[in-house]
Amino acid sequence: MNTFSNAFRAEVVRMARKELKPEIQGMRKAITSHRSEIAALKRDVKALTSQLKAAQRQVKAPAKAAVEEEAPARKSGRKWVFKPEGLAAKRTELGLTAKEMGKLLQAGHLSVYRWETGKAYPRAAQLLRIREVLDLGKRKALALLAEAQ
Repeated sequence: MNTFSNAFRAEVVRMARKELKPEIQGMRKAITSHRSEIAALKRDVKALTSQLKAAQRQVKAPAKAAVEEEAPARKSGRKWVFKPEGLAAKRTELGLTAKEMGKLLQAGHLSVYRWETGKAYPRAAQLLRIREVLDLGKRKALALLAEAQ
């Protein structure tokens, strides 16, 4: 009886494999095509990511150039560079508080403090205003403050 049950079990397994083989073949083909599609999509994502990074670099470069064009060289011929110490020195030279300097620069007094201490860096539009204020004399600065109030 043992031999019969072994033969019967082997025949059932053989028949099951025979019946499932076409279905498994179709699934294998589908899996293969899905894997190739996934690989192609990964390549596309990688290419698009690199294009995006290149485009972002190109956008940043003209923005810097625009700031440099808007802030031309000083009379001495050297390019102007923002320095926190320069802003703090000019504020004390003019005898202004951080709040008053903020009004001149159209910014908050905390922003002025952060720029002076080097904890923050002003944006391009603020750099232009800072440059203008640094070129002001004490009388002109006080006149502008009186106008603003």
